[in-house]
Parts: sequence; C-alpha cells; structure tokens
Amino acid sequence: MGVLSYNGMQTRYIKRAVLSFLLLAFSFSMVMRKGDALEYQKLQETEAEQGLENHRKAAAEPEIERSELIMKALAAAYPDRIGPVEYRNGDWAVSLQGVYYYYAGGRILPEALREQAQEYDPQPFYNYPVNLPPWKTPGPEENARIQNQTERRRLRPPKRSHHFYDALWRAHTKEEAYDRVKTLRFLGCNTLAHYSILEELALIEEAIYEAARTNLEVRYWINNIAAVSGWNWRSIADTQSRSFHAYGAAIDFLSKSNTGETYWLWTARTNAEWWTVPYAKRLHPPEAVIKTFEAYGFVWGGKWLFYDTMHFEYRPEILILNKLPLTNVH
Repeated sequence: MGVLSYNGMQTRYIKRAVLSFLLLAFSFSMVMRKGDALEYQKLQETEAEQGLENHRKAAAEPEIERSELIMKALAAAYPDRIGPVEYRNGDWAVSLQGVYYYYAGGRILPEALREQAQEYDPQPFYNYPVNLPPWKTPGPEENARIQNQTERRRLRPPKRSHHFYDALWRAHTKEEAYDRVKTLRFLGCNTLAHYSILEELALIEEAIYEAARTNLEVRYWINNIAAVSGWNWRSIADTQSRSFHAYGAAIDFLSKSNTGETYWLWTARTNAEWWTVPYAKRLHPPEAVIKTFEAYGFVWGGKWLFYDTMHFEYRPEILILNKLPLTNVH
C-alpha cells in the first residue's frame, strides 16, 4: 500500500471520528435539554399547585365579618360584665349574666328571641369620625335622601331591642334602673348617673376643670351650664327605642343662653330642612370638652346625622369599633 493511499484512509478515519463525536455531543445536548425542560415543566407545575393551595387557604380564611367585630367590641368595652366572644349556632355571641346574646343581624338578641329578629330594628353600631367633617351645604340628592329618612322615621319610629342593654346595665324596669343610679355633683350641677361610670365622670370633670384654667372657651362653656340632665326613664324622642338616659348612661348639658341649635327634632319644628343648619349655627361644646368625653368612652351626639349637640352617652363599643383611643380607667 502506498503512502498516499494510507494517508487517504487516515483522513477518512479522522473525519468519521470527528463526525461521531459531534453526533454524540449533539445527542447528549438534546438529552440534557429534554431533562432541563422536564425539570422546568415540573417546577412550573409545582408553582401552579402551590398557587392553587395558597388560593384555597385564602378562600378558607375570609376577612373578619362586621358581626364578629361588633361582638368583640362589646366584649372589649365591658370586660367585667361580658364573657368572651364565641361562634355558636351559626352566629357570633357573647355571654352576659348567664345568657347568650347573638348578633342576630345587628339586633343583639337573647337566644330565646332569635326567631323574632325581624320584629326589631338593628342597634346603631355606626361609623363615628375622629372629627366632624368639613361642612358642605347639602345638594339636591342629599336633601332628598335625608328628607326620605326623616319621613320614614316619622311613619315608622325605630324599634330596637332593649334586652341586651337592659341586662348590661341591670336595669330592666324603672325601679331597677333607679336602684343603679347615684346622685353626683358634676361641673357645678346635681345629676344622676349609673354607679358603674362614676369614676369616668370624675376623671372627665377633673380634666375639664384643668383645661378651663388656660382655655377661655372651656371656662365660658362651664359658666354657661344651666343644668346637667342624667338619668331619666324614657324612650328616645320620636322612637320606640329605649334611651341611654334610662340607664343613667347619658348626659345632656342645658345652657343658660342658647346661641344655636342643639337638637334636630327641636329645629324641625320651625325648619323642615333641619339638616341644612350649618355647624356655625349649632351650639357645640368646646373641642377640648368633646375629646375629653370621648377619651373616657362617651360619644357626642353632635357627630350624628340626627344631631343632638348637648348629648353625651357612654358607648365605648362605638369608639373601639372605630379604632378611637380610650383611656383605661379600670
């Protein structure tokens, strides 16, 4: 065999070896790519399954319902009287004097009356702002809405269940309520209040007198008080619902000289569009007085649509529900 022939065979062999190596490398690359693809597909499937699982968990953990928030606010407001909140028989409930009271669509009814819930209007667990919103003259739509509300209230006075608050204040009758109130001197006037809020009232009075030392508006307001009206066994005017005055848990301040509107119903006697009276023409206590009452668990009626600017009532559950700060007395 000649040298030329040998060299040709060697060249062909080298070409075949290189081609085989390239084919082997390509095959290995394809196998690796297929493996990577399978791994990537598996990773995607895992992430998808995890996403579905997270979605299932989110669906199984709904936001806290308002019914639960309200019942927890009640329990937090009166921890010495109300037991822990429980979910039982398909509704949120609290224990009070050995009886379970259920949310019942906002009516707060004892277990025995749950089937009669539609006979009552819901209790007012309303939005209570930190400050009065800036005054805006009502437009036609708002005028029509409030006028309709006023007319509905006149034709069908609200009827709320008194059972829960009767038990809370241990005041089911006028005689029982009177046994729970005590006479006190408050900001220079004698009045009657439920024994359980005497400490709050004492601290409020102390803070208001302290403010009056440097705040002329507060000092003038104190000097203008003609009477302080507390306990009075009655319903809310123009309703079938028991007033918090009936428990000794509300206070009205009557002024010696009225320089503005104080109560929507009194205003309505001479002004059918009572809600159009601006803040500037309503008789408001000083801001320092309002904030002091709120700090100790009282809401001010001047922040209601159906305003009552002389009125404060002990409703710490409303303040808790609206995340307003409270001073812990007990």
